[in-house]
Amino acid sequence: MPARAASTVAEAIARIRAIETGAVPSDGVACFARLYGQVTEGVSAELGRNRFANPHFLERLDVRFANLFLSALETFEHDPARTPSAWQPLFSGRSRHGITPLQFALAGMNAHINRDLPLALVATCEELGLELRAGSPEHADYELVNALLAQVEARVKASFLTGLLASLDRIVHRFDRIDDIVAMWDVHRARDAAWTNAETLWALRTEEHLRSEFVQTLDRMVGFAGRGLLMPADTLLGKLARKLRRG
Repeated sequence: MPARAASTVAEAIARIRAIETGAVPSDGVACFARLYGQVTEGVSAELGRNRFANPHFLERLDVRFANLFLSALETFEHDPARTPSAWQPLFSGRSRHGITPLQFALAGMNAHINRDLPLALVATCEELGLELRAGSPEHADYELVNALLAQVEARVKASFLTGLLASLDRIVHRFDRIDDIVAMWDVHRARDAAWTNAETLWALRTEEHLRSEFVQTLDRMVGFAGRGLLMPADTLLGKLARKLRRG
């Protein structure tokens, strides 16, 4: 029986944290849940500071957004073939060796922001009877969140690259590969693209066939990017082995 969708930000955070604590730390989905949980907690704290023109919009957006991830994970556990393509690389590769925790976390953010966020934006505006457009109070609130997300994400990224285990990981894995992964991801640019894709979906809301085709194409493209983010990092030991074989 499908789990009930989260109805509040606090409930969504609890569900995300349960995913993190219910798996071993090296599990790929747990790595993403760690990042996502801290980001969502940061947004929740900011909502309490009364800085936004329409905090109710952001609250509903956060809940709808989280439920898309929770639903995708539940679908994968019960019927993997029906899982959105964007989430397939992370869910199917969550136990693979040779993938760093940071790669798993960013692969999750790739799927969630690039695929799920446009859908959540459209659904939230439809629910609240709002017009999804640039320059609206909701768009201004959305952009205010960007700076907060960037700060939280940077802090959590750094936490993946500190400590004894991370130090060993950095010794074993190529430094340039990890740096390439970090450089590939920017939360601000991803959220800007998500808003643009949401505007496209909004414009297509009376063209059901085109809208469905757009979502499917976006889903496949995001999945392709996710597979790139989860390419196993080459290792110094692997390079040494190849040299010995060639010698």
